[in-house]
Amino acid sequence: MGHQVQYWGTGRRKTSTARVRLVPGEGNIIINKKPISEYFSRTVCEQMVKQPLELTGTVGKFDVLVNVNGGGLMGQAGAIRHGIARALLEVDADYRPVLKQAGLLTRDPRMKERRKYGLKKARKAPQFSKR
Repeated sequence: MGHQVQYWGTGRRKTSTARVRLVPGEGNIIINKKPISEYFSRTVCEQMVKQPLELTGTVGKFDVLVNVNGGGLMGQAGAIRHGIARALLEVDADYRPVLKQAGLLTRDPRMKERRKYGLKKARKAPQFSKR
């Protein structure tokens, strides 16, 4: 399989990891072997994923192939967005200021806090009663 140029990017958000490939094409986005409209039921996620492409004006120029696992839908959408943004930098480093401005190159570091003993969740304490 002699493949033409392709660009890789890895994106992460919460517990999701997305491995993104950009291949010159007509703008199909395939996620885990499904078209994007089938994979995400909500349009918000689709918009998130397409955001870096729209900013750089590369919407119809690449086919985006994604493997993503872990996390929920929003987390995955965020991970894919991060991955695409990173892959676009390999396409053309001049995209950096645009993507940086929109905050698409920053790994969103917010994670679920660990649960502590004596508490029900990370911060929720059991009900307290004096007597």
